[in-house]
Amino acid sequence: MELLRLLIGTIALRPYVFIFFAVYLFIAISSIGWKRTAIFTLLAYLIAFSCEYASSHGNSGIPFGVYRYIESTRNRELWIAGVPFMDSLSFTFLSFISYEYASLLLSPLAVSRRDIVVMRQSRVRHSFRVAALAGFLMMYLDIIIDPVTLQGRRWFLGEIYYYPNGGPYFGVTIANFLGWFIVCAGIVLVFIAIEKLMGICGNEPAVWRYPFQGLAPVALYFGVLAFNLWVTFRIGESSLAWAGVFICLPLLLMTVLTVCRTNGQIQQ
Repeated sequence: MELLRLLIGTIALRPYVFIFFAVYLFIAISSIGWKRTAIFTLLAYLIAFSCEYASSHGNSGIPFGVYRYIESTRNRELWIAGVPFMDSLSFTFLSFISYEYASLLLSPLAVSRRDIVVMRQSRVRHSFRVAALAGFLMMYLDIIIDPVTLQGRRWFLGEIYYYPNGGPYFGVTIANFLGWFIVCAGIVLVFIAIEKLMGICGNEPAVWRYPFQGLAPVALYFGVLAFNLWVTFRIGESSLAWAGVFICLPLLLMTVLTVCRTNGQIQQ
């Protein structure tokens, strides 16, 4: 009963996290099926939790740099071994959409007025370059997310952690950004290895097709960015918010150019 109470409290305190998580489940299950989605979710959570525990409880700072959680909501939401459940859970959908986004940017596309289809290829989806690009896209998310999360006391997140020695980017350490890159790339590489062991090529068609399915992970990716930028503007951090907007523009432009490319991959 206590576990259920804390889980309900987590959902009540962090509804936006579970909305993003629910959208992720829909995108992932319709794309790769419930079994592979379950594997990815559990894998991403365990890797993220292990890394967050190491960084927040030790002094090595590996991989996120040294930081400490503030257990102000310990009796109101679920914490596991001193790590907020919702924190590690966020890595499941953030790493997945980064992986799928990277796959879109590196794969051939079939584009029409009514649909955009990512032509799945195992040489892309099971490659080191897609894992590296996914890690980069994940780090890009954190450039927007972490500075405003650090200001949690000023919005409905609450103050849940701090960096003992501060950091050069709006209070965030460079090691934290590198950690997000490494953790996401690691999640993707391990997932790829598991798929290969299961005999999955990575180029299987989607379980359930719907229009513009290929853009769904990208839409969720930019939805997460937009939410965090909205919060940043809302708390009055205009400099940080506008910096985030201009940081996002090149990524948005690259995506538009990728979709609009005309090198024989576009179907009218």
